[in-house]
Amino acid sequence: MSNLAKAEAMIAAYNAQDVDTYVSYMTDDACEATYRGAVVREGKEGTRSGLAKAFAVWPENKAEIREKQEIGNYVLFREYVTRGPSTDGSPPVEPFEVVAIYTFEGDKCARVEFVR
Repeated sequence: MSNLAKAEAMIAAYNAQDVDTYVSYMTDDACEATYRGAVVREGKEGTRSGLAKAFAVWPENKAEIREKQEIGNYVLFREYVTRGPSTDGSPPVEPFEVVAIYTFEGDKCARVEFVR
């Protein structure tokens, strides 16, 4: 399975809010972070629990891949993200675009960085 196919499978799991499948594509010490910035979710378990919390707040959350490219160990997606109404009374989040950079080490994703 190519890295591009793995990243696409991660997005499919994300959209199904299947955190276990999503993190199954990650290394144990993988993280999600802002581009060249702060780590948002650390490690496979931190990613699992962080996404589970986010999905509980935004049960309609989805990411649509608008453009995609694989370059060596990197997969780049331009994603269109919609949150939908929150369950905790948080103010609405307008849909937004983000560039997501998936970095692979071997057959697993080691880091996802978001440029927004």
